[in-house]
Amino acid sequence: MLAGKHILLIIGGGIAAYKSLELIRRLQDQGARVTPVLTRAGAEFVTPLSVSALAGTAVHQELFDLTAEAEMGHIQLSRSADLLVVAPATADLMAKMAQGFANDLASTLLLATDTPVLLAPAMNVRMWEHPATQRNLEALKADGASFVGPNEGSMACGEFGPGRMAEPDEILAAISAKLADGPLKGKRILVTSGPTHEPIDPVRYIANRSSGAQGAAVARALRDLGAEVVFVTGPAEVRPPEGVQVVPVESAREMEAAVQQALPADAGVFAAAVADWRVASASDRKLKKSKDGLPVLEFAENPDILKTVSQMKKGRPGLVVGFAAETNDVIENATAKRKRKGCDWIVANDVSPATGIMGGSENAVILISDEGAEEWPRTGKDEVARKLAERIAAALAG
Repeated sequence: MLAGKHILLIIGGGIAAYKSLELIRRLQDQGARVTPVLTRAGAEFVTPLSVSALAGTAVHQELFDLTAEAEMGHIQLSRSADLLVVAPATADLMAKMAQGFANDLASTLLLATDTPVLLAPAMNVRMWEHPATQRNLEALKADGASFVGPNEGSMACGEFGPGRMAEPDEILAAISAKLADGPLKGKRILVTSGPTHEPIDPVRYIANRSSGAQGAAVARALRDLGAEVVFVTGPAEVRPPEGVQVVPVESAREMEAAVQQALPADAGVFAAAVADWRVASASDRKLKKSKDGLPVLEFAENPDILKTVSQMKKGRPGLVVGFAAETNDVIENATAKRKRKGCDWIVANDVSPATGIMGGSENAVILISDEGAEEWPRTGKDEVARKLAERIAAALAG
């Protein structure tokens, strides 16, 4: 997929810079040509010699390199690639991009380019969560930059949380998706998936049996057709697909906030099995058995994410697709749901225990739209996702 593609790789200063060496090798295995740019801070973690040896070409480091300027120039360098990749994208580099600074070669290239940019953030968890970094993140997204990661995990500093740079395979998949030539190229699509967990106390929660498999399959299919996919997922059993922007959440209210943050989008596919209710006042301590009998739980209604997005007066996606998991009267219930929510399509299925669909590898759906109810034969969830993605592509093209 990357044969003949030219990647300009900017390596920022962070311990994750060592992963950029493996990324270069993976890109070349896919037939891509890599032009490396190493920041001064990046050179504290990986040497120009190692980067050059792997890339098979000279490493660009200085803005005022007269020889390089005579041969190419930083303007041409910034526009000669098919994609600019920043890995690791440090807090400093993100801040420079967001504010339009151009005081070194990397920031100048990023400001001068008219080529798509993909960032793989990597920094301490406190730096990532800092309001300034989050403001810069939103500004860069608004400017059209794409992101892969960061992941959550242990860090070199000894802390734990979001901030680890995505792995080379994840970045490679994101690059492939970004450069994919398909009918959804240039389209941004939001996909929700998985169950939500609504806390009762610190160790118990309300959930459902959704595995998240169908939502993940839809995100992959949309990615493969060239879409930029934002994947908001609850705590699902299946791993999220590579090459998409993954936003992990736990509760319905967290999912609602993530959805609002992901908008605007050309289309929204709401495959998540969002819990209808939550405990109104979750306990901050584990509930104990007592001689007074069972605890009384009072419930509150969760936000209706599909309805909220479907009925937005401003910023509504051009196509809104909901899912309806039913156990009886599937067409009637799903048709009523579509009318009640205000979405364009409903993908309905029968999840009664006898079907084995909930948590299984197959699905049998009915697509409900203005044109009526269209039954699709039972098949694998990947095939259902492929067919739905193609329908979405056709709808957005029309």
